[in-house]
Amino acid sequence: MNGNVLIIIVSVCVILPLALMKHLGYLGYTSGLSLTCMVFFLISVIYKKFQISCPLNGTEPATPLVYYNGHNASAAGTTGDECTPQTFTVNSQTAYTIPILAFAFVCHPEVLPIYTELRRASKRRMQSVANVSILAMFIMYLLTAIFGYLTFYGNVEPEMLHTYSEVDPLDRLILCVRLAVLMAVTLTVPVVLFPIRRAIQQLLFHGKDFSWVRHVSIAICLLFLVNLLVIFVPNIRDIFGVIGATSAPSLIFILPSIFYLRIVPNEKEPLRSRPKIQAACFAALGFIFMVMSLGFIVADWVTTGRSSGGGH
Repeated sequence: MNGNVLIIIVSVCVILPLALMKHLGYLGYTSGLSLTCMVFFLISVIYKKFQISCPLNGTEPATPLVYYNGHNASAAGTTGDECTPQTFTVNSQTAYTIPILAFAFVCHPEVLPIYTELRRASKRRMQSVANVSILAMFIMYLLTAIFGYLTFYGNVEPEMLHTYSEVDPLDRLILCVRLAVLMAVTLTVPVVLFPIRRAIQQLLFHGKDFSWVRHVSIAICLLFLVNLLVIFVPNIRDIFGVIGATSAPSLIFILPSIFYLRIVPNEKEPLRSRPKIQAACFAALGFIFMVMSLGFIVADWVTTGRSSGGGH
């Protein structure tokens, strides 16, 4: 089946019904299932680290690669230099590192919707939810990155699951992991669309009563735009890189600083006061970060060819 057709079918049959939920609390069960899938992904990456031997390639190019149960049987006699971890590496892919890392921890849009769904909502309870969530995700990201890198070292691809396919394209565990990641990403989309739709309603239809027609129409339009991105952008790295280089600095650095400068009156905090100077510097830092990240990404597109690899 054509991949684009499958994307549309999943969007209509799975994502759209979930995106039409009126309250975010209903998506708690799907979010739990999504988190379970990612835990399974992490466990599989750790397990594969101890199953796949290094190096992946023999020293003689003419020697065909022979794998047995995930182990490189043709690696005998290699020096093993390529299996030495590097503390820091700079290449054409480095431009995507910081934007993707920043994008991974951008949870600001979901804060207020989650706060409204909390029982006995309070600032302290919301802070606890944020701390636990961010810490858990940080640990999962860190362990996945460490064990994924220590499995393939310099041979790891931008989309790590593709690297496992180089070892054994028919590995049942990796196929199950692919399905789990696909399910996790699919179930995450409605959660992300919820605050976007609420923001649109607050901006364009503030003070108006709830309307199912408007509710459904906004969800369909947002999902349509998401499908356009998925279908016409062949490499998800480009999406994460560009969005991470633009939205992440805006949400983390620029917008909070501007809001502080705008909301706090000059009578209470003059423009030349230390807090407002720090806020202005913080906003400038975010702007510089955005320009530099976008510049590096565009330079990578020009020098290496845009979206040279990968896929949906």
